[in-house]
Amino acid sequence: MKIEKINDNQIRCTLTREDLESHQVNLKELAYGSEKAKKLFRDMMQQAQIQFGFEADNIPLMIEAIPVNLDSVILIVTKVEDPEELDTRFSKFSPYKDKVQTEPLQLDGADNIIDIFQKIYESKIKGNTRKQNAQKESTDKSAAPSDTPSVDLIRLFSFYHLDDVIAAAHGLNGFFTGENSLYKDSSDGKYQLILHQSEYSPEEFNKVCNILSEYGSGKAFSAAGEAHLREHGELISIRALQQLTQI
Repeated sequence: MKIEKINDNQIRCTLTREDLESHQVNLKELAYGSEKAKKLFRDMMQQAQIQFGFEADNIPLMIEAIPVNLDSVILIVTKVEDPEELDTRFSKFSPYKDKVQTEPLQLDGADNIIDIFQKIYESKIKGNTRKQNAQKESTDKSAAPSDTPSVDLIRLFSFYHLDDVIAAAHGLNGFFTGENSLYKDSSDGKYQLILHQSEYSPEEFNKVCNILSEYGSGKAFSAAGEAHLREHGELISIRALQQLTQI
């Protein structure tokens, strides 16, 4: 499993199909808390302690679980010293594809992370049902023109170092495949990442921006600003997030 330290109180863990297979567990087992699943989470927290000194015993934990697919998930684990000061961005379980939000989760230890996977598994089942219903409705409405205008939101993220951009790309772990470009601003030497909403919903795009904001400073941007940066900045990469994950 891949574990990254975000700061002294926060880590990111990526559990892949291979991690699950090596522990002989699947997502369904995680959802219902088998002994193998509990051992997997104990190993995860122990590895975080060995690698980064991340102590989680008797400390409330806040978890954001982001399913990549049915066999892979990213966990962002945050120590909670004052529950009243929780950043709601990390206190809600929000499946990536299914626009479902539940109540904030507060966990007391690694074993209780199992609760998250039960929500993931159940949401997948509900999501499949919703998709089937939506497909049926869309078939009936396919001939009707849409009155909703197409809007492409643009965000600009600034980074001091290229390594920060690479870390951000790995943090997204392939979630975002939309339009993005990386420039180097000659005026201050910063790396500027322009991100377009592309085909993503506002909720999905916001989740991507929330993850990127852990690595750089983000703000709303415009097509005019992009044109100016394109003219005066140094183009580093088109589809930078996709390419930098290969580094």
